[in-house]
Amino acid sequence: MTELNLEEKAALTSGAGWWHTAELPGVPAVRMADGPHGLRAQTEREADHLGIGISARATCFPPAVTLASTWDVELAARVGSALGREALAEGVHVLLGPGINIKRSPLCGRNFEYFSEDPLLSGALGVAWVNGLQAQGVGASLKHFAANNQETRRMTVSAEIDPRTLREIYLPAFRRVVTQAAPWTVMCSYNRLNGLHASQNPWLLTEVLREEWGFGGVVVSDWGAVVDRVRALAAGLDLEMPTSSGAGPAQIVAAVRAGALDEAVLDRSAARVVDLARKAAAHARPGAVYDHDAHHALAREVAARGAVLLKNDGDLLPLDRAQRVAIIGEFARTPRYQGEGSSKVNPTRLDDALSALAPVEFAPGFPVDDPAADVAALREEAVRVAAEAEVAVLFLGLPPSYESEGYDRDHLDLPAEQIELLAAVTAVNPRVVVVLANGGVVRVADWIGGVPAVLECWLGGQASGSAVADLLYGVANPSGRLAETIPVRLADTPAHLHWPGDGDLAPYGEGLFVGYRSYDARELEVSFPFGHGLSYTTFTYSDLRVSGLTVTVAITNSGGRAGHEVVQVYVGAPRSRVRRAVRELKGFAVTFLEPGQTQDVTITIPREDLAYFDATADAWVVEGLDYEIAVGASSRDIRLTTPLRVHGDAAGELDLDSTLGEWLAHPVGGPLINELLARVRTAMGDDYPAEGSPRQRGVANMRLSQLGSLPMVPIGEDDLARLMEGLRGTAAPYLS
Repeated sequence: MTELNLEEKAALTSGAGWWHTAELPGVPAVRMADGPHGLRAQTEREADHLGIGISARATCFPPAVTLASTWDVELAARVGSALGREALAEGVHVLLGPGINIKRSPLCGRNFEYFSEDPLLSGALGVAWVNGLQAQGVGASLKHFAANNQETRRMTVSAEIDPRTLREIYLPAFRRVVTQAAPWTVMCSYNRLNGLHASQNPWLLTEVLREEWGFGGVVVSDWGAVVDRVRALAAGLDLEMPTSSGAGPAQIVAAVRAGALDEAVLDRSAARVVDLARKAAAHARPGAVYDHDAHHALAREVAARGAVLLKNDGDLLPLDRAQRVAIIGEFARTPRYQGEGSSKVNPTRLDDALSALAPVEFAPGFPVDDPAADVAALREEAVRVAAEAEVAVLFLGLPPSYESEGYDRDHLDLPAEQIELLAAVTAVNPRVVVVLANGGVVRVADWIGGVPAVLECWLGGQASGSAVADLLYGVANPSGRLAETIPVRLADTPAHLHWPGDGDLAPYGEGLFVGYRSYDARELEVSFPFGHGLSYTTFTYSDLRVSGLTVTVAITNSGGRAGHEVVQVYVGAPRSRVRRAVRELKGFAVTFLEPGQTQDVTITIPREDLAYFDATADAWVVEGLDYEIAVGASSRDIRLTTPLRVHGDAAGELDLDSTLGEWLAHPVGGPLINELLARVRTAMGDDYPAEGSPRQRGVANMRLSQLGSLPMVPIGEDDLARLMEGLRGTAAPYLS
């Protein structure tokens, strides 16, 4: 960086406006824009980060909540690619997305912008989205790093997370995207992590992100996230956004001149920003255009593919066009298709379901964020229309005021007037289809028993209306699967007792047991499990084969319609030495089958994905165990299972301070210790603890070194040394 002086280098580490970086001779400015489900490109005069100001028209694709429900990485890549083309057309170099924070609680007001409660699904979709975007020459900004799982006090709250939970739940999706997709930038979050602001956390931004994961791009702040510019730069935050009106660069210059900041630190960050600027300029395509119609069609495809058919008793769906259908609910006419906040897109067009389904009888049924409306009169009209129809389709959901960036939800229920409307309609017409529009999970337990069919359409983007019509009439076959569990009660949710924390401390007391991991561990009833979703056809699973860590299963479309099936592979470790979930998602694949068609689906599980994080050793460990491979259509709809023996990371996994029980459970140590115990049993005779006795169970909890020190137990130092040699494969077996 010798060609730049101190002030110029400092200027490069701060935005020059709301959406631009600094421009210097030979260093072009980088233009950024909000995402991640559509381009929110603004001029500097109209700039804001809350979705209030005017932005250029762009395709509003279905938000992450809907895209995630497709479980389709190829579809996610196509969306990323389309976003890249639109960014190029608007002269945008970096799109701020994807958001891959874990859905710790369904109350998070920004859940519509995130993928899943599961880190593998979140990470795999994030990789595909980033690869699709960056293949067009537009950079991604992976966000919000890290542990930004609530909106309440998001600027100051400290996410208090133990090391193992952080490594196994909240960081893996980021690691997967960084290592497999190499995003141009990573955006730090507002919150603190274990007491330290993410923007100035050297462990997070340098040790983990750069040294462990090999990230080589630019770390950028969320807009206004920097607390101390000098400390942030030293921690690894390269670029402060937006402009600090010169304050940040001045602080950096002063710190360098005072000897408080090594200029080499500034040089590294400035060089990264220069590399980003030159890469962006090299990929820019002035005058680029995109196909508005094709992108709208893609938005329609994603909306249909992401809808989840929760229930369809009596095959009420798909509807017959000859039926007299009543459409009830303001959301059919005024669609709820995206969330509020910085991701809010100005769509190129907007389809509504009422127009797409016409001609039909319609009643709005309820108001949307209008306290002055005559709710009783609206309900009375809807009941009359429903009573005269063969089938009543109710469009229900959450009003915009219920969920948004900036605040969290207070409950999981639909508005009371909608619940009352549903009860009134089902009283006069039992053939009811509920179509839901919501960005976060809603509670259905109190009313779903009286409704034969429910289609969860989430927030469907600008083509949601046409997509819903396609689904209702069978033009499209529902194939979405839940990327998050629908609980029976708010009190059942894993983080309930810890949400949203006390003051500025948010303890993640549920630990590893987030989402389905918690419901399964506690054996709690759920309304619909993770991975659930019905279809207008049926699929059968057969012929499960496992070779190494490659799982193959035959899937047959046993119904009468073509459709997609999402094959899910879960792994359990029932004899693990540490607390683990009953089963965890370790692989998935989407397959499309014609009626009667059978296809082999093969999924390979990376060995490292079987590891747990040993916080004491600060290392990942694959245990040598008999794992259970479970293949199914949801986390609780397991169709086929088989055991799988995996050799563990023997070195360091057992030592003389491990318990006798741990040695016995180990695939290598177990046979070794049993050979030794056979000699001990012979020597001790009747004094040897009986199998299953309280004494034997107590002995199993003793350290091996402790056991060997007892005078009545004939185990010497040579025996222990030979055990360790055997564990390393350097000793002959014991001879009895």
